[in-house]
Amino acid sequence: MNMTYTETFASTPTSALMPTQIEERVISVEPEPQIQDLLLNLVALSSYAHQLYAQSHLIHLNVEGPLFLPIHEFLKGQYELHVGQFDKLAEFVRTMDTLMPMCQKGLLNAYKGFKHCKSYETRDMLVTYLKNLEDFGMQAKDLGELARTVKAPDVENYAAQLVDESFKSAWFLKSTLRG
Repeated sequence: MNMTYTETFASTPTSALMPTQIEERVISVEPEPQIQDLLLNLVALSSYAHQLYAQSHLIHLNVEGPLFLPIHEFLKGQYELHVGQFDKLAEFVRTMDTLMPMCQKGLLNAYKGFKHCKSYETRDMLVTYLKNLEDFGMQAKDLGELARTVKAPDVENYAAQLVDESFKSAWFLKSTLRG
């Protein structure tokens, strides 16, 4: 049998599929409805954080004008922050024995309310990002309230941190845009 490297992972030898002495039973346990809501919200918010990462990174690269350097530096900190937020939120999902989407398409489907930039004008890009930051903060607030009801203090505390980070960043952007 002549296989490429990738094909070796795509197929499993027949003997491995049919153990002769081991009986395998799969027990499926559905999480409680509120826990399921928490998981869906965690996946949605992690999707949102990932989209914020991409948006802030692309604005960082495309921004132009007299405030280029400070905005460029601010956005670098933002996209680094969003990568960490995505990772932490996804880790909460995984600690609850649930898988994350496997690709960008799956992530985009997990949160569809994201506002996309429609212009390369610096002000327009920053206003769109600002709106997304505020929405992200509100979504994190909702997640925190849900986490409190299901007694998940770790998620509740992290959601409060996300609210703080989002609205602080939004304040910085508003102050810059008013100038």
